[in-house]
Amino acid sequence: MEKSSGLFMFLMLLLLMIKVSFSDEESFTPDESRLWFDGDGESEQEKGELSCEMDSVLMRGNERVARIPVNVDSFGAVGDGVADDTQAFRDAWETACSLKNAVFLVPERRHYKVNATKFSGPCQKNLIVQVSGTIVAPDEPEDWDPEHPRMWLFFSKLKGVKFQGGGIIDGSGSKWWAASCKITRTNPCKGAPTALTIDLSSAIRVKGLTVQSAQQMHFTISRSDAIRITGVRILAPEDSPNTDGIHITESSNVAIQNCHIGTGDDCVSIVNASSNIKMKNIECGPGHGISIGSLGKDNSTAIVTGVVLDTATLTGTENGLRIKTWQGGSGYVKSVRFENVKMNDVKNPIIIDQFYCDSPKSCKNLTSAVKISQVIYRNISGTSRTPKAMKFACSDSVPCSNIVLNNINLETENGTAETFCNCAMGFDYGIVQPKADCLKSSSCGGVEEDNQAQTHDPIHTEL
Repeated sequence: MEKSSGLFMFLMLLLLMIKVSFSDEESFTPDESRLWFDGDGESEQEKGELSCEMDSVLMRGNERVARIPVNVDSFGAVGDGVADDTQAFRDAWETACSLKNAVFLVPERRHYKVNATKFSGPCQKNLIVQVSGTIVAPDEPEDWDPEHPRMWLFFSKLKGVKFQGGGIIDGSGSKWWAASCKITRTNPCKGAPTALTIDLSSAIRVKGLTVQSAQQMHFTISRSDAIRITGVRILAPEDSPNTDGIHITESSNVAIQNCHIGTGDDCVSIVNASSNIKMKNIECGPGHGISIGSLGKDNSTAIVTGVVLDTATLTGTENGLRIKTWQGGSGYVKSVRFENVKMNDVKNPIIIDQFYCDSPKSCKNLTSAVKISQVIYRNISGTSRTPKAMKFACSDSVPCSNIVLNNINLETENGTAETFCNCAMGFDYGIVQPKADCLKSSSCGGVEEDNQAQTHDPIHTEL
């Protein structure tokens, strides 16, 4: 009896030790029950609510609720892509927002030219924004509303609103790109509108829209909570400057699933004050990959936690999985997991860059930095366009810690892939190719010649 009791106590102690040994990894798993979804991203009830058919009723479970279509054509919209339909959209929004169970309807097979507009709430319950047609921006920067230089379609202070319809939001961005200082170096550097913004909102669903050719960023989520994005397509040329796909700032509990993003900048970018961000089934390319950052610019404080990317394919991108911070910042990035990712001809498949410098001139060396820790890379495979498939260029004064690699298989077409480390500490297990022994022995202060160069020169200047 004493032997059995002793064995039981030993097994319980062993289980406790195993739990403790993995506590760091478990502690930074986001609250997936709030974000996770299967299939195409909606429950059966939500599929009824998000039906694209313009029936006279809205099905909410077994309940039939009268639905009120508010058609922009009824407010004077022409829909020929030439006439200015801005005021018609504003008037239709005021009406739709004031009615329960309303559908703000942009009809199919029509093109509506709309200038910068704020669609503000709060609105009555069960509002649906049905974009079945195409909304186009004025293509001349000179025609832009000077009161709103950084926004186009700006939705604010909404709760429980659903965006759907399979239509297109087209930013007509080509002339904006040509005027960018990143295309024409003699031009002054200035901002341009974001095509679609959801700000100060909660419990928002966005499904099936296409956002293309944005003047600058395509789709921004800012200062919001509980946002679900499914089946969205974002399209822009590879050389279009600063055209991030989905940009998340100061937001929490954001889920992105089954999206295809091809653009000239980050497919997804996650910046300061964002937490519990989950992405699944993402196709990225062309573009600059999936990025956390940039963070810490102008000596600012930045915090990002609880980011998960599960299942993605990146093709021909400038970067794969990237965390980028400026020298001189503070704060932290932690609790990040990238898993089940396929790389196809990606220039920098795995990269942490704490010497990020998006400037034509060299950036000043500064000692403070955003702390990066608890980052897991699991089941990452494919091809790297450059020999250094994994780069961990961390701050000399604030090293990266708890970097974990598991089942990594990255190779180049013409040679053996390599791993570069500067002030990065962690471990690997399972098959890891290229080898990452430098994670266990990475020294700070530029001991190796390569490290010294990386310490003083940014490894990536984005221009």
